[in-house]
Amino acid sequence: MLAIDEKTITDAALDQMSATPDPRLKEIMAALVKHLHAFAREVDLKPEEWLESIRFLTAVGQKCTEFRQEFILLSDTLGLSALVNALHDRRALGAVTKSSLLGPFYRQDSPTLPLGATIATKAKGPETVIYGQVVDSTGKGIPNASVEIWQPDDEGWYDLQLQDPSQMDLRGRFHTDAQGRYYLRTIAPTGYMIPMDGPVGDMIRAQRRHGYRPAHIHFLIGAPGYREVVTALYLDGDDHIDSDTVFGVTETLVVSVNKNDPASPIPNLPSIKYDFQLSAIKGEGESGRVGADPSQIVKKATGIQ
Repeated sequence: MLAIDEKTITDAALDQMSATPDPRLKEIMAALVKHLHAFAREVDLKPEEWLESIRFLTAVGQKCTEFRQEFILLSDTLGLSALVNALHDRRALGAVTKSSLLGPFYRQDSPTLPLGATIATKAKGPETVIYGQVVDSTGKGIPNASVEIWQPDDEGWYDLQLQDPSQMDLRGRFHTDAQGRYYLRTIAPTGYMIPMDGPVGDMIRAQRRHGYRPAHIHFLIGAPGYREVVTALYLDGDDHIDSDTVFGVTETLVVSVNKNDPASPIPNLPSIKYDFQLSAIKGEGESGRVGADPSQIVKKATGIQ
């Protein structure tokens, strides 16, 4: 019989998992066990610290609902989501818009709206036009591409965080025209603090981090035959542009508001112009969604259809 101690336990655990029939699951779980055990040895993990980590993860799970995903927020604030995004971008076949976080506030049933419509049905604030083109890796426009957009209101709240989260605002889905062009109206985005009333907020305070995200607008862009792009545009000049709590900002995604843009489809309003680039799809089922609609995670976890 193998004597289990701090030196032999890792090999023993790996040996028990060695018959896992799914090769990818086997690879992932073996690496997880190796790194998790190495972490415990490196910090000389104490029993009370292990138990506190169990309490923390339990609290993260208990905070999750169909309108809130605390585990995605945890992944975001640890930089794991940004890392998975970067690995996904590296696998692209051609030039592509840089990924950013889908985040914990995405909803898959956003209303479909005509080009030029506003997504701000309840929120107030200065109206802004966002326009541009969705193109392929050669720069050619992609017709009928789906452009989903969502953002917080002028006080930094998403509709999922409001008193009645079933009511949608500041989100919508548009489709590009024959030349791949899109345009829409919204309010100017504002920076905000991530939800701090849960275990992730407790962690952020314990680490003396400010908890803020710079002003940004989320996008999910897709078309048949092309790789989805999950990204966001960040407003230049925001106080937290260089210290985003969830590490979502990339230089190529920073934009400025143009107060006098004669090329805008609605030239009497301030505007943001941005062209999104998609690469050809590499294989079946490839997704760049580092995040999900909270309600869908709850349904899958509980088996509710």
